[in-house]
Amino acid sequence: MDMTAQHIATPTVPAHTAERDRRAWVAPVVATALLTVLGPAAVLFGGLSAMATDSCGPDDCSAALNTSLAWIYGMLFLGGPVAVAALLTAWLLPWRRRWAAARRWAAVAALVPPLTVLFLVFTLPSP
Repeated sequence: MDMTAQHIATPTVPAHTAERDRRAWVAPVVATALLTVLGPAAVLFGGLSAMATDSCGPDDCSAALNTSLAWIYGMLFLGGPVAVAALLTAWLLPWRRRWAAARRWAAVAALVPPLTVLFLVFTLPSP
């Protein structure tokens, strides 16, 4: 008589990936609320950053200042569509727990362009 027990493992599907995420709206709402403040501030201060060249003229300013201004205008021009696309991605991903991490990363990615512009504006080098 054989007294060994047979253990048969049944394959389990992670139940948490198919569940509806009750807090899926939090990351997109926080990103949207922050973008309503950061977006216009980045455009305003980024647009006013050209006045940093008033004392030296556009041709006699330091290379560091010109580089920073080029980065600011590049981020304003290219970062706006990136921020909108990331925010839309955060809102439009399926509201399942499987997509929670991607939704959070998309919401964070939407905040990067305006925060970068504001950082560059507030750390402009001297003319």
